[in-house]
Parts: sequence; structure tokens; C-alpha cells
Amino acid sequence: MPQVSIILPAYNEAAGIGELLRYLRKEVGARGSELLVVDGGSTDETVAQALQAGATVLHSPRKGRAAQLNYGARHAQGEVLYFLHADSYPPPGFLADLRQAVAQGYGAGCYRLAFDQGHWLLRFSAWCTRFPFTCLRFGDQSLFVRRELFAQLGGYGEDLLVMEDQELVARLRAQAPFRLLPRAVTTSARKYLANGVVRLQGIFTLIALLYWAGVSQLHLVRLYQRLIRPDNL
Repeated sequence: MPQVSIILPAYNEAAGIGELLRYLRKEVGARGSELLVVDGGSTDETVAQALQAGATVLHSPRKGRAAQLNYGARHAQGEVLYFLHADSYPPPGFLADLRQAVAQGYGAGCYRLAFDQGHWLLRFSAWCTRFPFTCLRFGDQSLFVRRELFAQLGGYGEDLLVMEDQELVARLRAQAPFRLLPRAVTTSARKYLANGVVRLQGIFTLIALLYWAGVSQLHLVRLYQRLIRPDNL
């Protein structure tokens, strides 16, 4: 069984990271995996909560999901890297899913998405993730990738502060078979509830369209920071 390194980027996630890590710890156990939290300079109790829950904490010299995930990957020991957001829960038995996919020859893959709230638009957005298109692949769905493939492609683009997950998935799919796993990661709808579900979905759609149209990261980040709260890029 290949060792799996579970890598979580974190910034001020003290409210929920302990519970998530304890859930992951039950799955990991002694099954040849490691649990890494890559902190981006949190000012709350994120680090203390992560250590208490039994994770290894790394302190990234740069804040930002792409930079933190790359930093975690460089320090990981596993043959398979599994990138997971700090407010997302993979389904029970997820390690077996990842290992089976790798054994079948897939270089990378992700789960479908589910939300912890039942708003109709969130249910529809989650339902759409069953389709195999790259434009429907986002970080909340988590991502597994063979370590050697990740290194070959140079990891996440650290010049990207938004859409970094989708950009990497596009490169991964061009190089190796990509597996869309049939179960779902359940992610928090907290940002939707804070900003309004319809409003935030509209903002995310606008940012995605502008990204595909070639708008610069500088303008996308400024739009994100102006419209979305809390801003935890």
C-alpha cells in the first residue's frame, strides 16, 4: 500500500480544524499515512489545535494556498499526495479509494462535492461536479496526485491566488489519466452563508469566467477581496 500524505493548508482555522483532524486521524491510524497541516501565519489557535489533534505542523514562509500546498508537498514522505481544504471532510474509507485509483493507473483525481447545507443552489452546484469537465474541478473537491507526477509538473503555480486548483488539474489531465471518484467530499457552506448563497455563487461564476477570458490574477484578486468576506485567500 503506498503511503499517503494528507496536506491541509490553514490560516486562522481554529474554529474547526481540530474536529476535522480528529476525524482524519481515525482514518489514518497506523495505515502508512501522515497528516500535515501547513500554516500560513495564523494569528488564532490553529497551530495549537492542530498539534493537539496529532498533526504535524509546518510553517510556510509564504501565505497562500498554492505556496502552502507546495511547501507541504516538499516536506511530505508519501508516494501519494492528498490535498484537502481545512473545512472539507472526505468520505469514510477515502484512503482505500485513493490507493485503488492509483493501483488502477490513475495519476491524479478528486471526489465529487457536497455541502453541509441544503440550499437548492448548493445542491445543484454539487450535482454538477459529477461531470468530468475540467471547468468543474475546484479545490473543495480535494485532489490526490502521485508524488512523482506532481514534482514533474512543478506543483501548484504560486503566482496564482485564485483558480490555482483548476489550473493544476488542467495540466495533470494533459499528462496522466484523471479519476473522478464516485463519492463526495462534504465541505462547509460557511462562506456562502456569510455572503449570501446566490450572491456568492454569482461572484464565483464571474471570477471563473474572467479567469478563462484571460483577466490577470491582480484584477481577479482585487475583485475577490472587494466582494467576498471573510477574505482568507
